[in-house]
Amino acid sequence: MTRTKKSSEKPGRFTYAYATVCPLDGKFDSLVLPNVNTECMQIFLDEIARRYPNENIVMVMDGTGWHRSHSLTLAENLRLLLLPPYSPELNPVEHLWDELREKSFHNRVFDSIGALESHLVDALRHMEETTDAVKSIAGWDGIINSLCNANYNKIIIL
Repeated sequence: MTRTKKSSEKPGRFTYAYATVCPLDGKFDSLVLPNVNTECMQIFLDEIARRYPNENIVMVMDGTGWHRSHSLTLAENLRLLLLPPYSPELNPVEHLWDELREKSFHNRVFDSIGALESHLVDALRHMEETTDAVKSIAGWDGIINSLCNANYNKIIIL
């Protein structure tokens, strides 16, 4: 997730990017939301389930609080699989965040949160459109081999 605050802006205003990637085909989906909490996580899960209504999805994610909240309601086509604690190296989307920071935000200063949000949305849209590049970053052999044993059409990682 990306966040920033300018001293002249309202304190506590941040921008958060939620994203998933399918390491098998490089499909990347994202949503920019105002908070990281259970409510926004629910919005994101509902959106992903809506985008892939005819696919069974396993969403692999870390165990942060809003990822494992018992108040989350899952669509029929969506299942969650939590990674072990302290294992970001097992999460391919973390490599995509590194790529995004390096290619789109390295040594950048924004005049406002709005300018940052606009740039973030453009960068995420570009990632969504470049599935071959995303697959080359997120689709390493170990993750592909382990995920292919699951009985689902779509495996995405948050």
